[in-house]
Amino acid sequence: MTAIDIEISVVGGLDSVTPEDWDACACPEVADGGRPMDPFTTHRFLKALEESGSVGTGTGWQPRYLLARSDGELIGAAPLYAKSHSQGEYIFDHNWAHAWERAGGRYYPKLQIAVPFTPATGRRFLTRPGHESEGMAALVQGALHVAAENRLSSLHATFCTEEEAERGAAMGLLHRVTTQYHWGNEQYSDFEAFLEALSSRKRKTIRKERRTAQAFGGDILRLTGDAIQPQHWDAFWRFYQDTGARKWGTPYLTRAFFDQAQETLRDDMLLVLAFREGRPVAGALNFIGRETLFGRYWGAIEHHPCLHFEVCYYQAIDFAIEEGLQWVEAGAQGEHKLARGYLPQECHSLHWIADENFANAVSEYLDAERRAVSDDIEVLTQYGPFKKLTEEPT
Repeated sequence: MTAIDIEISVVGGLDSVTPEDWDACACPEVADGGRPMDPFTTHRFLKALEESGSVGTGTGWQPRYLLARSDGELIGAAPLYAKSHSQGEYIFDHNWAHAWERAGGRYYPKLQIAVPFTPATGRRFLTRPGHESEGMAALVQGALHVAAENRLSSLHATFCTEEEAERGAAMGLLHRVTTQYHWGNEQYSDFEAFLEALSSRKRKTIRKERRTAQAFGGDILRLTGDAIQPQHWDAFWRFYQDTGARKWGTPYLTRAFFDQAQETLRDDMLLVLAFREGRPVAGALNFIGRETLFGRYWGAIEHHPCLHFEVCYYQAIDFAIEEGLQWVEAGAQGEHKLARGYLPQECHSLHWIADENFANAVSEYLDAERRAVSDDIEVLTQYGPFKKLTEEPT
């Protein structure tokens, strides 16, 4: 099959695509009855963002989903958005935008292949099995055509897989590498087995943090599926608003998103809530993938020492061990995660910039940044909490 055999189209909403067709590209692995690798590119997740008004008019995230068809069959799709800012991306290009505009250009709007507000690695060029190579090539060419036809400054695909990054670089896109902190499950039987892999000092620190957190005067519950009730979202919305106001100015997700999540996504979610005197006072929202638990949002209306570490990080590790998950991704930022067993990992993105001179400058910067990230990961891993080979077991 050649690219000429593939028809590319752009649609402004997922009503134009059946869930079955979209998910055949986004998560074909569910054919065996299991979970998707991650829920973020599923039809139900992206549709929840649309229907709740979290993306669309006035948000700076205008859906322009890219579809690739061959003989009428959908063989590829990409969650493409026209962006009027760089908020909610977590692999940021603010400095590029400032430089572009100081030179007299107009950086926005731009195109973004991404899951809005979601710094979780996953496939961005969604292809039906058997169409991986020509499907991704057609989607890249289609996105570049949209950008060029509309005289846009740039195209970005963020938190793509390493394999996609390598393929994209071979097509001439710029490859960026950044860092996140992930926890890996070495087939631990329980949390204590994980602690035994740590140095004595770090092990004692985590045990102390857990004791401190669990003495906050209440109970911590893990809820998923039908155990999550609408009143739990009322509580979590208060937590989310507080965090959103402090971090971003205004929350990215609307209240309606959580109502939609209750209807279509509750089996994909783990909600950890801390109750004191019967009232929720803190919580963390996670999404459940086939191999990974994705930590997404945290908030609280009361401060209690170490409760953040317990609800966000240690409860996530407990759940991952119990469910046999391989990874916990704890979201963006946070070198404080290192001491709690979350080690630095590479994250990948792809970029195209219309202006050749500017693209050359960014390319040089990305080369230097990749080397710096590699060095940082090596050093930070050495400073991780795990026992060194020379350390005697205790």
